[in-house]
Amino acid sequence: MRCDLIIRDATVFDGTGKPRFKADIGVTGDRIVAVGDLSASSGDREVVATGKAVAPGFIDAHTHDDRAVLCGPDCMLCKMSQGVTTVVVGNCGISLSPVRMKSRPVPPLDLLGEESWFSFDSFGEYADRLARDPSPVNTYALIGHMSLRVEAMNGDTQRAATDREAEHMRKRLADALAQGGSGFSTGLYYPPNAMAPTDEVIAVAEALRAAGGIYVTHMRDEANDVLVSIEETLKIGRSVGAPVVISHHKCSMPENFGRSTETLPLIDANALTQKVDFDVYPYAAGSTVLMPHRLRPDVPVQITWSVPHPECAGRMLDDLAREWGLEPKQAAERLTPAGAIYFQMDEPDVQRIMAHRLSMIGSDGLPHDSYPHPRLWGTFPRVLGHYARDLGLFSMEDAVRKMTGHTAEVFGMTDRGFIRVGAYADLVLFDPATVKDASTYDAPTAPSTGIVETWVNGRSTYVFGQGATAERAGRLVTRNRA
Repeated sequence: MRCDLIIRDATVFDGTGKPRFKADIGVTGDRIVAVGDLSASSGDREVVATGKAVAPGFIDAHTHDDRAVLCGPDCMLCKMSQGVTTVVVGNCGISLSPVRMKSRPVPPLDLLGEESWFSFDSFGEYADRLARDPSPVNTYALIGHMSLRVEAMNGDTQRAATDREAEHMRKRLADALAQGGSGFSTGLYYPPNAMAPTDEVIAVAEALRAAGGIYVTHMRDEANDVLVSIEETLKIGRSVGAPVVISHHKCSMPENFGRSTETLPLIDANALTQKVDFDVYPYAAGSTVLMPHRLRPDVPVQITWSVPHPECAGRMLDDLAREWGLEPKQAAERLTPAGAIYFQMDEPDVQRIMAHRLSMIGSDGLPHDSYPHPRLWGTFPRVLGHYARDLGLFSMEDAVRKMTGHTAEVFGMTDRGFIRVGAYADLVLFDPATVKDASTYDAPTAPSTGIVETWVNGRSTYVFGQGATAERAGRLVTRNRA
């Protein structure tokens, strides 16, 4: 047998969580064609992986890469340098389609950019753009409730939608799912979605039933009312017969530290009767738009970008407030529109949630922040190196499962997330002994170490020491479609 690529003498993590094993891997075209002893076979290119490991390409379960996947290899270097080959976009109710904007989007829609980027009147137009100008990584897309709401309600989102407006959103969602979208996301925490009652969400999400789509949510509350929000999330999923993903599960604010001992049993109990999973990022700080009305003295804030004061990116809000002789809320108001990192979680909760059997890994990185949270560049090597290898929170096999096979199964990514004959050749070569995140809150864009090479659909997209290649091998991945 002759292959396009043979990776020889690799330690294989196959994505199932089963013990690692030694094997050669043969790739022809975009598929894995052989796993085992390929000493009698040859390849147009052969990579000797002695002492290194090969895993399925990592799947970032939670991103805001809707715009970044349209901008070429350099924009996706932050992910490919971590071994990521597929990104889930459209999270937290925020998606680049299907909505056109004539003025600056309201926060947090502006995390994706100014109005010029919101130019897709249908998901089909967005999918066509991806087909014409492919991304270097695969894209799996959710449709955001916030985007649908702004369009259907002409920006008047500080109220419940009328039945007619909700039906308009449902139809827009149904059309998007027919055009290659895979699910529906909400961000009920944020002002453009916060006034939507549960019944409105259910009415819109009804489009998921016929399409077999998935419901993904940044819940209404991740702090004091986190249990109530989990119940609401599960009710929505049950009402429309859709599997549920809880986004970036956490217990926010100091008074809720430790409450993962309550949230995880609640999720477990409901998982007996309905499909529910969650993603988590491996940090005790989150990041989103700067919201002056939600500041607290016991939650430090670091600025990630500011339209009126771009020079303040990377600075702590309290330091800026002192320099300006203002209260922190006043300083925040001077900075907006802006983004921020919030140091609002407890490390033991992060570890407990990450170690849970239902967890997937998602970076929740914000690629257009001028001074981003380090999770944008460091999430996946941090899980492998810091949490699996160094702390022993779980095995490296389970770490890989949480970033590949489990995620692929939850989202219905056919023939992805596993190393087996017939699967797509999304692969990452890494060094288990040295893989490590390098990005920090002081140096957030430092590339990780130990990721040797990344392949998407059989084509090399990243090589350590050389950076992104010119390949644009990514495709639109649609739920439960090969």
